[in-house]
Amino acid sequence: MVRRPSPRAVIGQWVLLAALAAVAWFLVDMAAGNFARRHMSFGFGFLGTPSNFDIPFHLISWQDSDTYGRVLLVALLNTLLVSAMAIVASTLLGLLVGIMRLSSNWLVRNVALAFIEAVRNTPQLVQIIFIYVALVQLPAPRQSIALAGGMLLNNRGLYMPAMIVGAHEATLSWLALAALLAIPAAWYIPIRSRRIGIKALALAIPAIGFYALSIDHVQWPALKGFNIAGGVVVPPELVALWAGLSIYAAAFIAEIVRGSIEAVPKGQNEAAQSLGLGFSPRLFLITLPQALRIMVPPLTSQYLNVIKSSSLGAFVAYPELVQMILGTVMNQSDREIETVLIVGAIFLVINLLTSAFMNWYNRHVMLVER
Repeated sequence: MVRRPSPRAVIGQWVLLAALAAVAWFLVDMAAGNFARRHMSFGFGFLGTPSNFDIPFHLISWQDSDTYGRVLLVALLNTLLVSAMAIVASTLLGLLVGIMRLSSNWLVRNVALAFIEAVRNTPQLVQIIFIYVALVQLPAPRQSIALAGGMLLNNRGLYMPAMIVGAHEATLSWLALAALLAIPAAWYIPIRSRRIGIKALALAIPAIGFYALSIDHVQWPALKGFNIAGGVVVPPELVALWAGLSIYAAAFIAEIVRGSIEAVPKGQNEAAQSLGLGFSPRLFLITLPQALRIMVPPLTSQYLNVIKSSSLGAFVAYPELVQMILGTVMNQSDREIETVLIVGAIFLVINLLTSAFMNWYNRHVMLVER
């Protein structure tokens, strides 16, 4: 039976809508009056103005003569990079710590508890700044710390081997075409399976193969003179922000994992144990798949918090959206309202897309009752 709202409720809704429209009109009119008194105009044409400044870290090509619109793109890619890295790292670390919280070993259990309490009860910004200060105290390039895989660590960042693409343009075109044609086939093969991981892996195989076939050689970082030459450098600002976001979110994700595992009926674990399954098979085949249905909604909130917290990179000079647009661009262009609207709209779109993806994934893993 469909319940229709009463006339009083309908009138109340229209009154509320009219009040909201009046408030919006008042704000717009006040902003227009302020612009007129200051002889300013509203618009986004300033994005075509040359920036005339350098960006120390960028994923795409950058020159001082590029426009503010290019600054926006560079900052957006930097924000997406650190957000994606932090989401992956915090999920893995949070899963590990959450499982440690349920360990029967007293030391393991309490180490995980101490980590969670220490991280959750100290400001995230303090943690990021502490990590950054610790990184800049590392040895100079001449005394770089050698890590596994040919990586070097010093106070200028983490230097990693670079994969150099050396195939000819025609070869790359054919490889890209083959990868694009293989993607629908790779998706169709496991289409009957409800395991999203299998589908994602099959979808990624053509892209990975395309990239692997296009690699000509590996460029290793090495000391030349007073600096490191070759390879790819990850600046300390990115490392500090990534580590700070990951560690902070991992503490909350660990509690989500612990609570979700404990919410699974104990009879499931006891039945698996009676079949002779060990701890790892019981955890990864029985408990975690059922707990995943419980933990996805709260994980969504944590992922959104990670994306929004990437704005803390402004305090360690990482060139993300807030640092570049609400800092440098706003000060140079004197476009306060436009830059604030741009950054707010971009974060809104990113979070809405992330939330939509997580809701879609939640619908695929949730338990369907008949």
